[in-house]
Amino acid sequence: MRPWRDGDADAIVTACNDPLTQRYLPLLPAPYTHSDALTYIGRGGNERAVVDENTGEVLGATGWTPGRDATAEVGYWVMPAARGRRVATTALEVLSAELFKSNFQRLYLQTALSNVASQRVAIAAGFTREGIARGGSRWRDGSRYDTVVWARLADDPLGPSPRALPDLPGGRLTDGVVVLRPLGEEDSLVTYNMRILPEVSGRSVVGTPIDPAVIARNCAESASKWLAGVRAEMTIRRAEDDAYLGEIAVYYAEPVLREAMIGYSLTPEARGHGYAARAARLVTDWGFEIGMARMIAGTAVDNIASQRVLEAAGYTREAVQESRLPGPDGTRVDNVSFAKVRPA
Repeated sequence: MRPWRDGDADAIVTACNDPLTQRYLPLLPAPYTHSDALTYIGRGGNERAVVDENTGEVLGATGWTPGRDATAEVGYWVMPAARGRRVATTALEVLSAELFKSNFQRLYLQTALSNVASQRVAIAAGFTREGIARGGSRWRDGSRYDTVVWARLADDPLGPSPRALPDLPGGRLTDGVVVLRPLGEEDSLVTYNMRILPEVSGRSVVGTPIDPAVIARNCAESASKWLAGVRAEMTIRRAEDDAYLGEIAVYYAEPVLREAMIGYSLTPEARGHGYAARAARLVTDWGFEIGMARMIAGTAVDNIASQRVLEAAGYTREAVQESRLPGPDGTRVDNVSFAKVRPA
């Protein structure tokens, strides 16, 4: 890392006009000009260029803003061509070490809920997710959006911060018939088209509003919940042609007990072929592999099809819980609880 030079202006212009950079640094001028870059360089201060030590190529940027009581807010961006090379993580690790040597005690940063790459950088650099800052930043139009707050203390251990829900091995789970992949922004339309079905929305415990904008945002922010260790949402697809079949999720509500709940929905065309049971077996086995002791699920008493799915996936019916589930129009519905225990 080194101070910015006038000769870096072209690289800064390229980076700051990149659509992803513009999206997550919405207060940048648009378009970003050579004059803007020279003004940025001229400010000096605590901004640093991140360059290749062999070639001098500009790879990104990092910097900090001192706060009160030995705290500082840190930030970073990466050139489009340098992404995926651990540039931001390495820069943040080096910057953090330097700031702690300078007697800073707490470093923090904020990321948009949909900025998954930046959240992964924070985790890899040893920052811990603290919570959500409601309206923590604002978009270009002035509207505010929530941000995730991450922090690292001077006495935190080196290395990545721990995760309760790790990534899927190889990015997916499959049994050769179905494939499960993390839900993403690109799945917004198919997710909306399924969730709007009355038999799906009417049995949803999550209760997501059936609004395409809300569901699009949920899909874009799904990975953030996964990184937080709260919920791992996946699409179910047919292995032979990648056709969308539905969705399945693992809800890690009770980490102290190492107990997680699964839930799933299928499109009408996918029902009756055993796809849901296959998906349930895959996520249940994955749950056991990452340390769950019990996997649970529940269905309404009249949802016989879902009960058969769970039985086919190896779950055992435990009890009927009176008025456990929310029903339509403020009513309550009895829940048939199922569980599967990790093999000894």
